Amino acid sequence: MLTTIRVRPAAGARRAFARWAIEQTPKVRTASHAEFAVPADLFTHMPEDLLVGSMVDGHRYRSPAEDADQQERTGVPGVPLPVVPSGAYPPGSVPLDEHPGDGDDDQAADTEPATAVPPVDEQHDAAQFACDICPRTFDTERGRNTHRRQAHTEEAP
Repeated sequence: MLTTIRVRPAAGARRAFARWAIEQTPKVRTASHAEFAVPADLFTHMPEDLLVGSMVDGHRYRSPAEDADQQERTGVPGVPLPVVPSGAYPPGSVPLDEHPGDGDDDQAADTEPATAVPPVDEQHDAAQFACDICPRTFDTERGRNTHRRQAHTEEAP
């Protein structure tokens, strides 16, 4: 059973963490030049502000408040997402709700995007590298050459 938890405090919280560590009875010992060995039963009673930004047993500490915030940002089917404040966008960008063409869904559905993928049968016809030994065709010369080396070893020069 794990008796101590190794905590590497965030840079700004090292002094406060050290003060808290020496106030404990018995004192919390250091595990290395940057980590403390906190007894497992004492870890659950630590002040939250000392753990925020820390590494705990090699993993970034996630506070319960951060988990709750993450759950709020995760979409739930059928529930609209919260509005993103304009300050969250980088300078010079256009927020999603202000993009030109919003509200023109009927018009956008009629126009085909410029990078449309051709139907599968047209893609097959576009193959331009044929194997000279069998009827297979390939989209690239490299594909054809690889096929020749692997499938037609007896006919290789």
